[in-house]
Amino acid sequence: MAKINMLQAINDALSIAMETDDKAMLFGEDVGHFGGVFRATSGLQEKFGKQRCFNSPLTEQGIAGFANGLASNGMTAIAEIQFADYIFPAIDQIVNETAKFRYRSGNEFNVGGVTFRTPYGGGIAGGHYHSQSPEAYFTQTAGLKVVVPRNAYQAKGLLLASIRDKNPVIFFEPKRIYRANVGEVPDEAYEIELGKAEVVTQGSDITLLSWGAQMEIIEDAAKMAAKKGISCEVIDLRTLAPWDVETVANSVRKTGRLLINHEAPLTGGFAGEIAATIQEECFLHLESPIARVCGLDTPYPLVHEKEYMPDALKTFEAIKASVKF
Repeated sequence: MAKINMLQAINDALSIAMETDDKAMLFGEDVGHFGGVFRATSGLQEKFGKQRCFNSPLTEQGIAGFANGLASNGMTAIAEIQFADYIFPAIDQIVNETAKFRYRSGNEFNVGGVTFRTPYGGGIAGGHYHSQSPEAYFTQTAGLKVVVPRNAYQAKGLLLASIRDKNPVIFFEPKRIYRANVGEVPDEAYEIELGKAEVVTQGSDITLLSWGAQMEIIEDAAKMAAKKGISCEVIDLRTLAPWDVETVANSVRKTGRLLINHEAPLTGGFAGEIAATIQEECFLHLESPIARVCGLDTPYPLVHEKEYMPDALKTFEAIKASVKF
């Protein structure tokens, strides 16, 4: 297996998807000859031609609407929203059309062939228009799947599974680790099942749960905790909609504690949904209140990005407080 970064793994997944499905089309702002703002689609227009990999106008609502139209006619539409912050103009199309196509027709027609790819999160000094984590907005929308990979290996397998899934998927890519995360990735095609969390590290004292780039943060916090004799079970949720309640609940029944970390703001973040569900499932097993270590309820600050981030130290302090409760 070659050692590649997350961007290369995503590019590889897109290439395989288009090679194995002649109905697959890739489009978005600057994805053609330029290869996208992060170069995730580099070389794909040259490989598959301008009819299958092409630039769109600068209109996110238009990108989403075009994707719906293609998919409703049996095509596999792979649409890039250049930054997750730009997805908001497309919410009408995604929430009111993409998610409800199958439902409103009684399964007579659908747009299950749509995958929206978009880079999300901070850590690149992008300020408030290039750093947001809007994944929770879409978890409330029935008809959509929401997927977030944590590394190169996961990115390739989850993206291929998303593109081949018979439901619309929003695939959030953690841009902070696009190039920073390097790992062994098989050359051949493989898929990672959507809707299944992964227990990354076994532990006995507390369950740590996250997704995307924040997985590195909670793994670092777990190492800090281990030096204090605290055993952390680390779980990568991977799919937020539908999310794997069973795996998380089983872990919490074992450890008696849960800490959820995500980069999005605390209020309305997906950690709140997880906490509500797990307290229903595991109330009699909990040894302390469910903890949330999240971003702040402010616009994403450029100058104070480090203070905003729910980093390993904040997580470590929350782990100690939970265990000592």
